[in-house]
Amino acid sequence: MSSQEVEVLIVGAGQAGVAMSEHLSERGIPHVVLERHRIAERWRSMRWDSLVANGPAWHDRFPGLEFTDIDAGSFPSKEQVADYFVAYAEKIGAPIRCGVEVTSVRRNVGAPGFHVQTSDGEYNARYVVAATGPFQRPVIPAVVPETAGLTQMHSSSYRNPGQLPQGAVLVVGAGSSGVQIAAEIQRSGRQVYLSVGPHDRPPRNYRGRDFCWWLGVLGKWDASTPALGAEHVTIAVSGADGGHTVDFRALAENGIKLVGRTMEIQDGTMRFADDLRTNIANGDAHYLELLDEADAYVERNGLDLPEEPEARFLRPDPESLTSPIRELDLAGAGVTSIVWATGFAVDYSWLQVDAFDAKGKPLQQRGVSTEPGVYFLGLPWQSRRGSSFIWGVWHDAKYVADQITIQRSYLTHNEQDALVASGAV
Repeated sequence: MSSQEVEVLIVGAGQAGVAMSEHLSERGIPHVVLERHRIAERWRSMRWDSLVANGPAWHDRFPGLEFTDIDAGSFPSKEQVADYFVAYAEKIGAPIRCGVEVTSVRRNVGAPGFHVQTSDGEYNARYVVAATGPFQRPVIPAVVPETAGLTQMHSSSYRNPGQLPQGAVLVVGAGSSGVQIAAEIQRSGRQVYLSVGPHDRPPRNYRGRDFCWWLGVLGKWDASTPALGAEHVTIAVSGADGGHTVDFRALAENGIKLVGRTMEIQDGTMRFADDLRTNIANGDAHYLELLDEADAYVERNGLDLPEEPEARFLRPDPESLTSPIRELDLAGAGVTSIVWATGFAVDYSWLQVDAFDAKGKPLQQRGVSTEPGVYFLGLPWQSRRGSSFIWGVWHDAKYVADQITIQRSYLTHNEQDALVASGAV
């Protein structure tokens, strides 16, 4: 085990780590990227088999490289996305060391920088960038005890319906993961109950343009903070089957039973909040509002885009909306498993510095932490709405690289003054 000196140490070689490496290399800043598994590992091993990106290939990429094995308007598979980052890392010559796990980072005492302990020995780094992103620790609410006799798994462990025992399935979560997993399980012949919480559901495509384009021209990707009360509202959008607008009524027409937020289980009976109609109505309102803004943009700019009045058609309310299920006897309904599409929490237990609040959330502004020399990258809303998306993290990395460059200039000035004071120059 050896001790190595490095100026910038980046933890994680996913989209954030690769983007960070590119911007540091462009500035001539020495660095190393440590990755405990493979490049973009989470795309390969923490996604279900049929997953595709939620944005088209022309949009969800870095500026310096296009997808070469898929049409620009198509949605790359998880393996294609992972391969893309491997190719990008090779293109820029990123100094990535795979199979190296960072176990602790502590500030040096009486010396600048940080002491980094890894499975490959010790490092001393002047700066540390935590590029592990927001999807670190799967969250399963403490609702159903293990003694309930149900198979429970997080969406990050779900691969395909064949994993699940025979019987009906409760999918908890109405974001992109939850709706796609629920639809896939339903198509396999299972009865699915989908627990729907607050959500936004933009149109996948409107007037010949993808929603990623609309959010761009309408300035929504650059929103700096979420709307009041929307911090935990998930986005329901899908690139599956060539891309389509998520429609909960259509899911119900196909046999999925919609229920409200999952609250508690008691004596084998699951209770759901009385909020399903409200959640669906709010999602509809967001959808229609975006159509209004798009129409206004077309008119304001005199664009020749085809009108699409049928996009405003809402299917009739299914029985699960008109007569909501508030309680469900799981055994009586044949439910044998639960898939929790309930998101992730951060886990920076390895980063032992003064840069977190009482709940372990990073204290940072645009990636610059309260601990001088420590930076974060890939966080949701780090600088804008698009921060945790592929293209967004690339732009955030540029800003963080600029901040490191500024700090290096201060250190260079200090070292020059010290040399002058000592008479060395």
